[in-house]
Amino acid sequence: MGRSAVKVRQLNQYVGRILKTDPILSDVSVIGEISNLKFHSSGHVYFSLKDDYARVGCFLAAPNLEYIKGPLEEGMEVIATGYISVYERGGSYSLNVQDIESGGIGQLAARFEELKKKLSAEGIFDPEHKKELPTFPEKIAIVTSPTGAAVQDVMKIITGRNDYVDILVYPVLVQGPAAPADIAKAIDDINENHRDVDIIITGRGGGSAEELWAFNEEVVVRSIFRSTIPVISAVGHETDVTLSDFAADVRAETPTAAAQMAVPDTSEIRALIDEMNEDLLEDMRYRVESCQSRLESLDPVAFAAGLTMRMNYEQIHLEDTIEQMGYDMTSLLDSTRSDMELFREIIETASPFRILGQGYSYIRGKGGKIIRSVSEVSPGDMVSIQMSDGSAISEIKEISDTEPTDKEV
Repeated sequence: MGRSAVKVRQLNQYVGRILKTDPILSDVSVIGEISNLKFHSSGHVYFSLKDDYARVGCFLAAPNLEYIKGPLEEGMEVIATGYISVYERGGSYSLNVQDIESGGIGQLAARFEELKKKLSAEGIFDPEHKKELPTFPEKIAIVTSPTGAAVQDVMKIITGRNDYVDILVYPVLVQGPAAPADIAKAIDDINENHRDVDIIITGRGGGSAEELWAFNEEVVVRSIFRSTIPVISAVGHETDVTLSDFAADVRAETPTAAAQMAVPDTSEIRALIDEMNEDLLEDMRYRVESCQSRLESLDPVAFAAGLTMRMNYEQIHLEDTIEQMGYDMTSLLDSTRSDMELFREIIETASPFRILGQGYSYIRGKGGKIIRSVSEVSPGDMVSIQMSDGSAISEIKEISDTEPTDKEV
């Protein structure tokens, strides 16, 4: 009779005890590159250590994190020391990390920087090579995995925003050893055999650094650079940066962002056209009404009626002006008469004839000169005495510098 069956949990517990008691696996140091780094809200840290051929899951408990020197970053090459444990529920083993030492920059990170420096020196990333996206593309090619969520999201957004553009899905591998050549071949084929394509979107959804690595390969970067069709690179999430992003004409933070920037929203365009059409109709109505008004002003009957009305108005204005002028002339004449009467009274009051009428007279000497002083005459001079009703000729008999008395006169 065979051994009795054990439960899965019992099996995993047994394996776990063996691993913990193994003299090597109970205290082992592993060198590798950090990948899929995640900081949990509990304070624990989950990541993988990987090399070119394999990977192992790692768990760093929150209490041990404070003893780690320096920050942990994606792509770092480290030496992690700890023990192997089994996760009973999932039946998988992982390295329970107790200490981490820096092992220098990871192999992928080093390859990334080396290739970036090489391609940058060739001018592949220079801004002057960037092509502008067409404002109204008619056809867009999507180079990505046909089964991934990214292609579905991109198609949904494009068709939701634009009901005019055609979509060509060009299926390719997006990870694994064959992916780079597959992606590059697709971009080249679209340029050669699908000349009606206006924009190429290439990329994939999020993943670890090695899962996105195909878009860092030189063959992909060079195919993007030589494309005569504008290329949008949409790889991973906002924080993921690949060499394809540098080579592409436009880099999108995510595949969905690429879909939004690739096509205009036709509903917004139609609304704008409707608004412009309404403004144009309103302007046309104004111009028609203005022309009608001008035509009416040229109508002989309307012109005659308008001219008659204008003449009547001017006639009334002229009559009012004449009447006002009459009022003004009468007022001016009355004022002038009053002033002349006042001046006449003043002149009459100051007239020398009025003074002569009161018994006064004046004397004229030779040449009719009025004599004002006794020094101007001499005895024997003939003078003319002017009175109010005539004059008399007299001879000067005697001169005195005192006023004559009534008896002397």
